[in-house]
Amino acid sequence: MSSHREAPEISKDPVADSADLYAFVSPDDHDTVTLIANYVPLQLPSSGPNFFEFGDDVLYEIHVDKNGDGRPDLTYQFRFRTELRNDRTFLYNTGPIESLDSENWNRRQFYSVTRVDSSGKHTVLAEKLPCPPCNVGPLSIADYGKLADDAVHKLKDGEKVFAGQRADPFFVDLGAIFDLGTLRPFQDKHLVGQKLFNYAGKAVNATDQMNVHSIAIQVPLHMVRKDGKKKVRGRDPGAVIGVWTAASRRQVQVRHGDKNNDDVYVGPQVQVSRLGNPLFNEVIVPMAQKDLWNSLPPSEDKRFAEFVEQPELGALLPVLYPGLFDNLAELNKAKTARADLVAILLTGIPDGLIDDFQNNTGETQADMLRLNTAVPPAKEENAFGLLGGDLAGFPNGRRVADDVVSISLRAIAGVTVPLVDEKFKPDAAAALVEQGLSAKDASSKLLKKFPFLGLPFDGFNNPEVEK
Repeated sequence: MSSHREAPEISKDPVADSADLYAFVSPDDHDTVTLIANYVPLQLPSSGPNFFEFGDDVLYEIHVDKNGDGRPDLTYQFRFRTELRNDRTFLYNTGPIESLDSENWNRRQFYSVTRVDSSGKHTVLAEKLPCPPCNVGPLSIADYGKLADDAVHKLKDGEKVFAGQRADPFFVDLGAIFDLGTLRPFQDKHLVGQKLFNYAGKAVNATDQMNVHSIAIQVPLHMVRKDGKKKVRGRDPGAVIGVWTAASRRQVQVRHGDKNNDDVYVGPQVQVSRLGNPLFNEVIVPMAQKDLWNSLPPSEDKRFAEFVEQPELGALLPVLYPGLFDNLAELNKAKTARADLVAILLTGIPDGLIDDFQNNTGETQADMLRLNTAVPPAKEENAFGLLGGDLAGFPNGRRVADDVVSISLRAIAGVTVPLVDEKFKPDAAAALVEQGLSAKDASSKLLKKFPFLGLPFDGFNNPEVEK
């Protein structure tokens, strides 16, 4: 999965586990950028009486790098607080929840939003904003969509925020990916012209009908850009930003164990989770270094450049499917550093490789979602993003419907090598790799407005229709 349970330690700490990160120019407001960070992955909808929530003891952050040094120039911090109305009941709600201040809703969460600039100045933008409840079921919440809409808040400086439960929009066939990369037609080289499904003949979306907790913020363009321009169009070299999310905990927690549960947290914040590009820590970083990677800022990612230059998965494909990746095998044998992957994941794509496009941030190697904010949203999105000729798609930022698994597999298989080596001819199989899934395979459909992710599933696994 993109970053669900991607490292040993964070797999034991789901409330701080960053699952997915999205960054794109907003289709509902082209003069803003939407940033979405998902946490608390793999939620089963029927999870009462203790429903999922954000961690009161976790600092959640979304970072923006404006100058390409792999360090934050703009940060939005989110801190949560849980309040219990009735200490004499085990119930999440004692009756229908018809509003965000309903007396029947027993366990509520609120959050603050703080903006931090490049000088370290902290500005509290909002306090005690209510989250929506978890989607318990139709008797408890008759109109969940209305409650969720009420939980979208406009801040005083123009930002728009939402924090709460959503349907997980990520789609992936885990059975195929982690069963030694099973791609059915690759078992027979004569079937290479067909689409690639798993060995059972049909791809299965392993994250369908599961929920996550999302932090979404829509920010005016001039606030994320270094030059402060309010409107940018065309090939603007100053339009590129880098985005990542992180979660941190206090260095020390003292457990009192008394009835009041008054634990004490002391010491500095320690980062325990990080996410920029999808699948980076998941399939690029070795198991022994995944927890270390989660603790570091993107500015330190030169330490992991060797695993991008010689990805393990790129070496496995010719072994798993003999005869189908011969050109990739020769590239591997020559120990050729994958400059194409370094550009895509660590520095951004420089001008001149793709017509009318670049999202390069300089020489600093850092895993960030790089978004050229001068590229407007596509009128018709292509799920394969840049590989499908759609300049507004991954790896130019990441939209919710982008098929990042198939894009990443094709890139590792060699389709992007000609960007840096025009003499290299990708294997025919490389351009055919896909997981056989799309956003249409998610039962809860995406919204056409902020916060874009579909409404969460209730305890009866009822999918919500597109709004």
